Amino acid sequence: MAVVVFDVQFEHYRGSRIVGIHETRPRLSWKTREKEGYFVQRGYEVECTFTDSANTTTGSPLVEYAQQTSSRSVMVPWPFEAALSSRQQISIRIRVFGDQGQFSPWSDPPSKLELGLLDRSEWKGERIAAPLGQHDTAGPSPEQLYRKTFDLSRTSCPDNIGLDVRRARLYITSQGVYEAELNGTRIGDHFLAPGWTAYDARLQYQTYDVTSALRVGVNCLAVRVAEGWFSGRLGFEGGHRNIWGEQSALLSQLEIITTDGEKTTIVSDQSWHVTQGPIRLAEIYDGEHWDATKEVAQWSSPALSSEDLSPDWEPVAILAPLARSVELTPGFAEPVRRIQVVKPVALIMSPSGRHIVDFGQNLVGYVRVSNIRGPRDHKITLRHAEVLENGELGTRPLRVCKATDVYTLKGDPRGESYEPRFTFHGFRYAEIEGWLVGATDSAGEKTITDLQYNIEAVVCHTDMKSTGSFVCSEPLLNKLHENVVWSMRGNFLSVPTDCPQRDERLGWTGDLAVFAPTATLLYDCFGIVRNWLIDVAHDQKFLSGVPPMVSPNVTVKDPRWLRKVPCAIWHDATILVPWALYLETNDKGVLEQQWESMVDWIRVLPRGDEEGRRHLWSTTPFQLGDWLDPTAPPDAPWRSPTDALMVANMFLIHSLDLMVLITSALAKPPTVRSHYVAESRLARSEFHAEYVTPRGRLTSDTQTAYAAAICLEILDPGSPQMCHAGARLAHLTARGDFRLATGFAGTPYVCEALARTGHMKEAYALLLERQCPSWLYPVTMGATTVWERWDSMLPDGSINPGEMTSFNHYALGAIVKFMYERVVGLQRLEPGWSRFRVSPMPGAELDHAAATHETRFGLISVEWKLANLLTTSSTPQAFYLTIMVPHGTIADVVLPTSPSHTQVVGPGTWTFSGTFVRGYEWPLKPLPRKSN
Repeated sequence: MAVVVFDVQFEHYRGSRIVGIHETRPRLSWKTREKEGYFVQRGYEVECTFTDSANTTTGSPLVEYAQQTSSRSVMVPWPFEAALSSRQQISIRIRVFGDQGQFSPWSDPPSKLELGLLDRSEWKGERIAAPLGQHDTAGPSPEQLYRKTFDLSRTSCPDNIGLDVRRARLYITSQGVYEAELNGTRIGDHFLAPGWTAYDARLQYQTYDVTSALRVGVNCLAVRVAEGWFSGRLGFEGGHRNIWGEQSALLSQLEIITTDGEKTTIVSDQSWHVTQGPIRLAEIYDGEHWDATKEVAQWSSPALSSEDLSPDWEPVAILAPLARSVELTPGFAEPVRRIQVVKPVALIMSPSGRHIVDFGQNLVGYVRVSNIRGPRDHKITLRHAEVLENGELGTRPLRVCKATDVYTLKGDPRGESYEPRFTFHGFRYAEIEGWLVGATDSAGEKTITDLQYNIEAVVCHTDMKSTGSFVCSEPLLNKLHENVVWSMRGNFLSVPTDCPQRDERLGWTGDLAVFAPTATLLYDCFGIVRNWLIDVAHDQKFLSGVPPMVSPNVTVKDPRWLRKVPCAIWHDATILVPWALYLETNDKGVLEQQWESMVDWIRVLPRGDEEGRRHLWSTTPFQLGDWLDPTAPPDAPWRSPTDALMVANMFLIHSLDLMVLITSALAKPPTVRSHYVAESRLARSEFHAEYVTPRGRLTSDTQTAYAAAICLEILDPGSPQMCHAGARLAHLTARGDFRLATGFAGTPYVCEALARTGHMKEAYALLLERQCPSWLYPVTMGATTVWERWDSMLPDGSINPGEMTSFNHYALGAIVKFMYERVVGLQRLEPGWSRFRVSPMPGAELDHAAATHETRFGLISVEWKLANLLTTSSTPQAFYLTIMVPHGTIADVVLPTSPSHTQVVGPGTWTFSGTFVRGYEWPLKPLPRKSN
């Protein structure tokens, strides 16, 4: 049979070998491709090889089969009766059959899964920490080095443990951030493990396979732990320390199983020792200070015996057991990893004589330096910034954040290397001070010319799979797409954050509320976002049902920022974000997980303080509204010409509409659905009475008002009001010289609203505008990420005077969704992409555009081209379209050559052609062409 089954996955986890999760009945997904002919899946068979739990003596593996007649291949329910147990290992193969009943070959290689520790009672280790005398809880603390030696020799283990190990697993976590080593070798590749969560609710742990790292005889398990997000400084205006605890702590459990089933467990307990490490400062905001003169030789190696430990090594302190209310969980996100290395593009001498390295890309991570030479105690200092201002590092936007790494040399004549372990920075430029190695100039002074060979930037973020690509004939749009991708990468680091460089880096709810639909097109971010939503729901309970503004909620220590005041858009994230995940994956589980959070938000949202407004927002709470409208003063980003309360009510109605859809998706009782239907109807009626004229004019006559009213379907689709609102939006857009007049609330919708109401010409003009405010203005200014403000950098190269200015902020990058859906024409019709539409809308001077999106079914690819571009707008042009449809999906194809006709196609590669007439002159006004 000419069909291949591949990419068999468990739940939303990547890869063919998953270790340490808590899914006892994991759903299965797979893809198929055909070598020839046309295949339709009619059923499947699952082969599962079960390995006994590590608690028992190993025996012969048990193999079970399950067969089902079904066309499903995504999130197929666990087909076996028995649920999986702690430490259990399974191996899965799948084959499919079609109409003739003939099976495909089994998927190869098998996909493997191993569970972690499902019950808290299985954790035997104690929570250990450094004695209080080793650090000052009122200020930043050095890292702590923990170590434990144990003997796996024949003499100490009569059953020859260590000589024939079948399996060894390290289960480990910390309150703080950690890196573990076994016998001098780093364990795993995670960065800033165990990641950031609401520590009062959840502590994530990791599972590592360390079988090959063990040796016969004495072994050494060693862990370095720093404060990280747990007790380090976080928040605004200097922030607060010790938000979740006053000192970092370690919890670990190493389980070793021999081939004959004997088990030895090495746990964190009073037998461990601890000392301060060479990292004297490890701060998220301020950076890292590594003093190589304080390095402990062979600290993680058994070569340093317990008897040879210096007096600096002390027995650990035993802390109280982890509270039962805190869940020990592997979480659902991929770990943060070191993803990419970026080399310098230029070495700059600043006007003040400072050496600055330009990496050519605003990124998130750190600087790695090698071949450092100098005398003992000499210091190399690295300072970071996103932009230059007047030729120097532009550090004002960092606010109370030093973003400085310092390395103190030990004086090794062979050269030394340094890279941070427990901090990260958002930067394009790094100023380096103290570099000594290099040629000498005519005056005999050392130069820095060799630095470019010894310095590089390491890009770090949650290891999400890229799922989207876009390219077209306009280079500036391609660069805009690339910038949005880089901003998402930089801000999806353990939690989805607002910015990666200043004294913030927090999980703002409003930012993801507007960006989530775009995020799901660019990356498979289901795991990290689902993980974050769990913390949002926890923090919401702490605030009596009002969602947090940021999660994990760092404001609990500061009454000035402890917002219990409800706020539209930001708090609507409790509904908007899980809905975006559901639409992308068709996984109802995330809706069920967040159901209580959604219900609580709608329940506590204050309404009904005026006659005729009983179902709209109360006028009392302060609303952020169309945050960062371009006309808002730099020091008052909430001051938009669009009525903030009107914006709040639009999102209220939208959230209520989504609640109706969610009740249907989850098959909630009819009374529940009826409740939200009534609430939505009454709120919409009151909104129209308050804000909409009979013809469709809005009381706030702005781009944001009309864009949101159209796309959130506050106005009835196809109604005269909708048509009038679209025409008014087009008029305002043209009157404003096709420059943006939207902030957070309107930006995701303004181009889409124009397209929906038949004004694609104006949508293209808005998309391609280059004068500020516009999407392409930052690109023309050399931006490599999306800015927080439309004018984060002013035309003269100076930084916006506002106190809040970031050059890496994904929210305004929500336009990418329009680029996929309208410019290329790729639109999802059914949750999970089982059905989608391809309906390109060529315009402007574009002569081709293409996009791909990796779905759970496989890769969708769309590409269109136009010929005869240089003729007049009324001249027919040849139009060509090629699409690739994966198995399990159906595509509705609507060509611009015949927009009223839909062709339905199944899996395969399809080509279409026709004759297309633009029908209007372009451009609408002269646009300056920038040479590339």
